[in-house]
Amino acid sequence: MSSSETISAQLKEQLRSAYLGKSLHQVPTPSVVLDLAKVKANCDGMIEATERLGLLWRPHIKTHKTEELTRLQVGDDKTSPVQLVVSTVTEAENIVPLLKEYQARSREVNVLFSFPLFASAVPRLAKFTANLGPRSLGLMVDDPSQLQAVEAITRTPGAHPPLVFIKIDGGYRRAGVIPNSSRCSELIEAVLASEKAGGCILHGLYIHAGYSYGHREDWAALKTLADEFTTLASVAEEVRSKTSPGSGHHPLVLSVGATPTATTIQHPDFYKQNSADLDPTTKELQSLFAKWKTEDGYQLEIHAGVYTTLDLQQLATHARDSTLMKASDIAITVLAEVASVYPSRGPNSTAEILINAGCLSLGREPLADKGEIPGRDYSGWGFVMPWGGCSEAPSPGRDFPKVHKGWQVGRISQEHGILVWHGAPEEEKEGAVPPKPLPLPQYGQRVRVWPNHSCIAGAGFDYYLVVDSSLPGREDEVVDVWPRWSGW
Repeated sequence: MSSSETISAQLKEQLRSAYLGKSLHQVPTPSVVLDLAKVKANCDGMIEATERLGLLWRPHIKTHKTEELTRLQVGDDKTSPVQLVVSTVTEAENIVPLLKEYQARSREVNVLFSFPLFASAVPRLAKFTANLGPRSLGLMVDDPSQLQAVEAITRTPGAHPPLVFIKIDGGYRRAGVIPNSSRCSELIEAVLASEKAGGCILHGLYIHAGYSYGHREDWAALKTLADEFTTLASVAEEVRSKTSPGSGHHPLVLSVGATPTATTIQHPDFYKQNSADLDPTTKELQSLFAKWKTEDGYQLEIHAGVYTTLDLQQLATHARDSTLMKASDIAITVLAEVASVYPSRGPNSTAEILINAGCLSLGREPLADKGEIPGRDYSGWGFVMPWGGCSEAPSPGRDFPKVHKGWQVGRISQEHGILVWHGAPEEEKEGAVPPKPLPLPQYGQRVRVWPNHSCIAGAGFDYYLVVDSSLPGREDEVVDVWPRWSGW
């Protein structure tokens, strides 16, 4: 065990000694809490769906940055390849001990660094692939200049040629080359030339439908999933058209996903075959999957990250219907404490409540306002979960974010969060007298808040307190502590 592994193990034992067996009513606030039963269910659902459809699975670990949850994402007892996505080099470095464990069990491993490669990352990534061996490192490129850095890794003594994904911009305009553009053609030719010279291995094409977070209708993200695959298939044709004559088809992985689009493969119609009442998009995808895998020889891959914990952003997308995704499936909460009560400070003399969780623990990332009337839909920074003294508080339902009755974090600063009450639409009509919001949180009471975006909320903490709602009578007991990796 390396010195860093020893320090990590010692830290975990110290945290477990401090918190194991304690109730959420006994631990410091604010704290970030994961529900093990819900995390497991979310992870198992994606593994089952990808296996059933014969798709490759590449989970992203940036949301949680822990070894423990990574094990759940890849199926700790399985024999399939372990293919991961990371957003920081630190994530890749910290997952090495687990990957070596999997290699010792004869599982293939590969980690894709998902940020388009920048030069200063080269030494650390070269060390990573030297440590884990051939085909262990994947890199993202969307600019021909980045191949200089890719090839620098290959030239590093002990390192191995990285697998390369060409990052395609599907319309999100964050990163990626625009498909079927002259720049895309230039990049394809540059990557193929580098591969021919031994500088890298062209592995596949990658797209991230971040704009799918703006969907607001059940299963709408399924059509976006089809669009993602179709876009990559068109670029793949160009890749193959530029390969050397007589070399045959270039093997390619088409990797698509964002949690809304990725989780739609759990659509119940994917269980059916040749049924007259199949959802049209599902039927189209079944046909396309068969063509791309059988006729074209592509490997189809799904990637996603925040599906593990879910959050209010994901609930708002309606990527699945209410039978498969409910507020109660959200596995992450921020535990906070009531510090002040202002009985009639809010609109129409409603109460406002001060809690000790502001943007440093909840994040400052809103839900996109996609409502027909601007400003009418949910615009808070977190929603109070029915729990403890607020056990009767309403949850976001099937009409969220349009309907959002309940206690929510209406305003935030660094450490301060202000809970405000939102009534049902009929209660907020002009002239209506809103009912007294019950129950009213009291001084010293603890609340659990579902955050808008779990990736951002988790980043404010060094570790997760883990509870397990599947344990009768012990739902609030800390059963484990998972240290998070921090830094870049």
